[in-house]
Amino acid sequence: MTHPREPAPALMMSVGRCGADKKECNRADMDQDAPVDYYEALQISSTAEPETVHRVYRMLAQRFHPDNKETGNATRFRLVSEAYAVLSSAEKRARYDVVHQQRQQDRWRLVSKGAQVENDFGVEQLVRLTVLEVLYTRRRVDPGQPSMFIIDLEKLTGKTREHLEITVWFLVQKKFLLRSDNTMLMITAEGAEYLEEHYQGTLQNKRLLAKNA
Repeated sequence: MTHPREPAPALMMSVGRCGADKKECNRADMDQDAPVDYYEALQISSTAEPETVHRVYRMLAQRFHPDNKETGNATRFRLVSEAYAVLSSAEKRARYDVVHQQRQQDRWRLVSKGAQVENDFGVEQLVRLTVLEVLYTRRRVDPGQPSMFIIDLEKLTGKTREHLEITVWFLVQKKFLLRSDNTMLMITAEGAEYLEEHYQGTLQNKRLLAKNA
């Protein structure tokens, strides 16, 4: 199989289609709302070594190549090829990482201090679902290391550790999160299912609060 021509490194692109099943629709909406993450497209960590980028790309390119009658998918093949064109180049990857890091912070950042909200209960619900979304994404991107420290959540969401401790306590009690002995956090199957069922409402609240900020 010949390597595809290198596409222009467009950093903002949306993909995804809704299936008939409600959960499939929610998953598609979660993927479609945000710009495509090239690391997610290749199913690798943002710290993956170059050899991992090459190895995973070859595997995915063979799987999604349009000539593959069993698993071929032209849309996925183009996306994987576009991601590889950026992440396989040290210079392009360095530029992309700057955008990627900022995008991750913007994606999870919650309401600014000046935002007007109805009550603390509504904010807390939003924080809970945002924490689940962060850990859900972490599991997808890096299944070999799906856990995160609370300090990482603090940086991504903009919420203090004291606030997040209450949020984490609630989610652990509901069995939506697991907390290991070294305090790392991981989303459970119940947590992922809960997030998928409530994602659209969370998204609407984020947009409303951002508009009022």
